[in-house]
Amino acid sequence: MWSLALVLFVTLIPHATALWPKPKVLNTGTEFLKLSPSFTVHYLSTDKLERLVPGRGSDDASSVEKAPFLDKLTISLEGGGDWRSIAEESIKPLGQRNEHYSLRITEDGKVAEITAETSLGVLRGLTTFEQLWHYLDGVTYLHEAPLFIDDEPSYVWRGLMLDTTRNFFPVNDIKRTFDTMSMVKMNTFHWHVVDSQSFPLEVPEYPELSAKGAYSKSEVYSTRDVEDLTAYAAKRGIDVVVEVDTPGHTAAISEAYPEHIACPYASPWGDFAAEPPAGQLRLASSATTEFTKNLLSAIAIRLPSTIFSTGGDEMNEHCYEVDGPTQKDLMSKGWILEDALKAFTSAIHNGLKAIGETAVVWEDMLLEHSLSLLEDTIVMVWKSSENAAKVAGAGHRLVHAPSDYFYLDCGAGEWLGNAADSTSWCDPFKSWQKAYTFDPIASIPSSQQHLVLGGQQLLWAEQSGPENMDSIIWPRAAASGEVFWTGQYRDSVQDALPRLHDLRFRMVKRGVKAIPLQPYWCALRPGACDAREDANDDINGKNGESEQWRVRLEL
Repeated sequence: MWSLALVLFVTLIPHATALWPKPKVLNTGTEFLKLSPSFTVHYLSTDKLERLVPGRGSDDASSVEKAPFLDKLTISLEGGGDWRSIAEESIKPLGQRNEHYSLRITEDGKVAEITAETSLGVLRGLTTFEQLWHYLDGVTYLHEAPLFIDDEPSYVWRGLMLDTTRNFFPVNDIKRTFDTMSMVKMNTFHWHVVDSQSFPLEVPEYPELSAKGAYSKSEVYSTRDVEDLTAYAAKRGIDVVVEVDTPGHTAAISEAYPEHIACPYASPWGDFAAEPPAGQLRLASSATTEFTKNLLSAIAIRLPSTIFSTGGDEMNEHCYEVDGPTQKDLMSKGWILEDALKAFTSAIHNGLKAIGETAVVWEDMLLEHSLSLLEDTIVMVWKSSENAAKVAGAGHRLVHAPSDYFYLDCGAGEWLGNAADSTSWCDPFKSWQKAYTFDPIASIPSSQQHLVLGGQQLLWAEQSGPENMDSIIWPRAAASGEVFWTGQYRDSVQDALPRLHDLRFRMVKRGVKAIPLQPYWCALRPGACDAREDANDDINGKNGESEQWRVRLEL
């Protein structure tokens, strides 16, 4: 005979409103309200999400049965003046977008009101309103009335980058991504639409680019597709910022315009590029500079956004050193490579400025080259989160996109065909918890913190396609959505998890293949699956708001 004592520590955390991102001001009660069957807000009739508690809310039945109805929601636009559509508000210049809203619901359900100064603020308020409700036996209800919320974002850039060139993503999959971004109040879609591997973007002035540079005729974003996508996004509060990377990552252009590309498909590729195939724009050529300026302007002028990215990462100098035409151009002008890069960048950025566009570049252009970027140029920090302070110190506005926090593709193993024992360059896997702990103003002096526009998570698609995009992006990318909306008011990772569970279950209800964060059992019992040391901290009285209990099973 023998006995084994199994000790289960469970922390019962008081249920908090399952909102994501967390509002800055949130006051709730404990009363129940039912939504009138005549109420018509789309997702409220289709989510049908049961509460994430043991029994999935069955214990609420008696309270729901006696609860009063909420019959209507009043929308109040304040401030007067020039009301604009959500689509128009979404693409205003950075700093001019007003997303503030307040939401009030009385415990008797007689008053439910969203107040905002803009249609965009109304959209954010409606998004919050939708997340308040759960479902039981044919009834939609909430359980925390009365409720008051006053909310607005901490940062103006809350984004997601998708690479659609290494693998192609159909229009409908991108639209589903827009729907999900809007669900968590993310407002910027950074579209890395072309690269060395393919050129799937139709440009009417340069039709051969997609005709010869795309994987196939069916894997091209037509002008109509782009118009459709940008309009769809804007109606959901999202600005689409397109990137055409230059001067590197441009081998696909050689299929149509070989005269503009140095070292196309050179081998071994590792000597000439960061990824295969090799090939980059002949930046010392006046003809190539003019071609690039005209190409980018032709793309940008058709887009609603006033922001356009010219990339600028991972320029390979060796490629230019061995390229005869580039060396000839440098010698004829008496330039070194940096001089050519300055002239090239200045020409394309001034071309964009002439049509009302603000340029975005990767950090390489500022930190690794001696360029005179336009004062309003936005710099994306990607190599390391530590480089943000350097960008701010140089006086440029910045967007956080660091690989050590926000790269969604890290940790999936190496994609190169003969590297069986290798890991991805940016290992380890970047969990939602890692992203959630990011501090946007770490090491940035208070006098420069206004330069931080926000941040984004990124999916480079070497190993991604429409088949797995949802599971890689969601719900992980929602973490940065809250980091840059809620800012310093956000929860600890432990307190955020129950809300993220609720969000993930709601995503699945809306057709998004978001992956589970824990076993189902854990999702129904907040705190029950925390690490042992966390439970011991609670037992020792370090979490005064929680109720602890202990179960001992004798075998």
